[in-house]
Amino acid sequence: MCKDRRDFLRLSAGIAGATLLGSKVSFAGTDDDAAIQQRQDTPDLIQRLKRMTAGIVPITDDERKARIAKAQRLMAERKIDAIYIEPGTSMYYFTGMRWGTSERMFALVIPQRGEIAWVCPGFEEARARELIKIGNDVRTWQEDESPYLRVAQIIQDRGIRSGRIGIEERVRFFLFDGIRQAAPKLEFVSATPITAGCRMFKSPAEIALMQKANDLTIVAFRATWATMREGMTQTEFAGNCATAFRNLGVQGGIFCSFGKYTAFPHGSSTPQTLEDGDMVLMDDGCTVEGYQSDITRTFVFGKPTQRQRDVWEIERRAQDAGFAAAKVGAPCEAVDDAARKVLADAGFGPDYKTPGLPHRTGHGIGLDGHEWTYFVRGNKTPIQPGMCFSDEPTIVIYGEFGIRLEDCLYITPDGPKFFTTQSPSIDKPFG
Repeated sequence: MCKDRRDFLRLSAGIAGATLLGSKVSFAGTDDDAAIQQRQDTPDLIQRLKRMTAGIVPITDDERKARIAKAQRLMAERKIDAIYIEPGTSMYYFTGMRWGTSERMFALVIPQRGEIAWVCPGFEEARARELIKIGNDVRTWQEDESPYLRVAQIIQDRGIRSGRIGIEERVRFFLFDGIRQAAPKLEFVSATPITAGCRMFKSPAEIALMQKANDLTIVAFRATWATMREGMTQTEFAGNCATAFRNLGVQGGIFCSFGKYTAFPHGSSTPQTLEDGDMVLMDDGCTVEGYQSDITRTFVFGKPTQRQRDVWEIERRAQDAGFAAAKVGAPCEAVDDAARKVLADAGFGPDYKTPGLPHRTGHGIGLDGHEWTYFVRGNKTPIQPGMCFSDEPTIVIYGEFGIRLEDCLYITPDGPKFFTTQSPSIDKPFG
């Protein structure tokens, strides 16, 4: 999983410095010359976009309680007595709590049996209780006390004297190490079978939120595509997209590459200016109630060459092959095998060599842009209803161009279904 992937990609592609992205918020009540000039610089098509967030239904507390109950069932099956989670998407998934991380422990303990419990700095208790929606057991610690002993006490109070404690995969080492020293009789294992065992399977409410995120992303991408002009910089292009998302009522954006730099799967730090005949790659999405979209479109500014058309068509066939292989019961690696075979048959690769596909074909997606599980060689996990993935084989030809077509899908009892309509052609990426 990679929660911070979007920030990293935008920064590495030279986009993070775009002042355009941060200042549009001031338009409503600001009449200074700089704001007026900036508003005039935003294409009219982007300015005309309106909020499209009406009708969004957040995840309910009852659904979160059901998630906790499922986690407890999985713990019983896996013989794990409790799991420890610090702030992040797993904490949000189970409780709806958002809290920043620092050197001070703030944590959630979900036992196999009994009530969940929180560990909180003493001076933060009032704020924490305002935000906590599930669970009443809040253990505080003062600045001269050990938070690790609070965790050990919670575990002991749940009747656990020895046993196995699952540590969520993003817990920082110093926290794990402190708990381990405070509770030396306990065995510590990965909590991933529990957290991923819940989060991999999306409910209808989660699917609906992801569908909305994908719908809004296509609207923003289409509007941004229509603003292209020769001489445009990456920063301007990405700024238009970020403003489009903001006007639609959500947070989102893209990283983008032009010309030969589209061969860099996650962008280049080299500043780029759009020229006629350039391949253009735009990748990313937005967030709706925490749930992510992730879409990539690759097309040509101007008239494509026959070489560009031919390679684009191979990429589309690879994406189609991956989708067709995403059958209920099939191993996840089958999707990667199917997409990669199309490319190998066309002379790309083999394996991870370039020109060709240098990475896996897809990743899980939900509250994190990348999360368990993956379309990758060696992953025998059976594809099951409720799972959500990206389908994004990439053709990388360094020194020339790269092409990625990415749409996310969800698995129904009858097989895969895309959240979005695939790119119809290199000429009309959005139909």
